[in-house]
Amino acid sequence: MVNITHKSPTLRKAIAQAVVKVSAQSTIEAIQQKLVPKGDVFEMAKAAGLFAAKRTADMIPDCHPLPIEYTAVTYQINGLEITAKVEIHTIYKTGVEVEAMHAASVVALTMYDMLKPLDKAIEISNIKLLEKKGGKTDYNEDVTDTYASVIVCSDSIAAGNKEDKAGKAIIAHLERLAIKVLDYTIIPDEVPAIQALVKEQITKGSNLVIITGGTGLSPRDVTPEALRPLLDREIEGAAEAIRAYGQQRTPYSMLSRSVMGTIGNALVMALPGSTKGASESMDAVFPAILHVYKILKGGKHS
Repeated sequence: MVNITHKSPTLRKAIAQAVVKVSAQSTIEAIQQKLVPKGDVFEMAKAAGLFAAKRTADMIPDCHPLPIEYTAVTYQINGLEITAKVEIHTIYKTGVEVEAMHAASVVALTMYDMLKPLDKAIEISNIKLLEKKGGKTDYNEDVTDTYASVIVCSDSIAAGNKEDKAGKAIIAHLERLAIKVLDYTIIPDEVPAIQALVKEQITKGSNLVIITGGTGLSPRDVTPEALRPLLDREIEGAAEAIRAYGQQRTPYSMLSRSVMGTIGNALVMALPGSTKGASESMDAVFPAILHVYKILKGGKHS
C-alpha cells in the first residue's frame, strides 16, 4: 500500500452511484410494493452496501483500512432505471472514493441477485464517483506571488563542521509546491544575525521566511527569542499543529519550540533543525498555512 504516514487526518467525503436498469415496469412495481420473494430489495441492498463500505480494504488490495464514520444509501427511480447513491464520510489520512464505489457496486449486485427470478434482463451500469471532498488538494492555495527564503541557524553548519540537510529538505518541499525560493542562507545561532537576516529577506521581497534550527532547549538555541520580538502577530495554532503532528511520531516533539507568525504581509516560521523534524513540520502545515495570505489581503478566513 502507498505510504500515508506523512498525511494528517481531515474530514473526507465521497459520493458514488450505480444504475440498475430493469426490463419491465412490473419489476419496479414489485420493488415498490415489496412483493419480491427474496425480501425488501431496497433495505437488503442498503444493508449489503453498509457491509461493503466497511469491508473495502478486504477486497481491494491497495485500500487502507479506515474508520467509516457515516454511510448513507439512497435510491431514485426514473422509468426503468434505479440509481443507487452511496455517501461515505471519514476523518482519516486518505479518501473514501473507492469505499463509496465499492458499496454502490455491491448495492447494485444485491439488487440484481434479488430481482433475477423476476427479470432476466437486468443491467448494471454507470458505476462512478460523483463527488469527493477533503485532503490536501482541497486546501491548495495559489502560490504565484509566494517567494520564499530559507535560513539555516546552526553554529556547526555555519563553521563548516556539518552539512546542512534540513534546509535542503525544506527547499525540496517548497519546490514540490511550486513555491519560488529566492535565497538560502546559513548563519550561526546569534540573535542579532537572525533578526537582521529575517528583516533583510522580507525587504528584498520574500513573503515566506522559513528558519530551521535553534528551536530546541540548548543554551545556543535562540531562534524563538530572536523571532518573537519581530512578529506583528503570532500564529500559535500553526505551531501547535506542528507539535501535535510530531508527537504522533516521536514523544520528543513536545520539547520543540517552533514559532510561527506574520511580519507585515510576510509569513515567518521557525522549524526544528533536524532533517526529519523540519520535513515533518512542512508536512504538518503545508499547503493549508498558505491560506494566511488571503487573510492578510482582507479575504475571509474559511
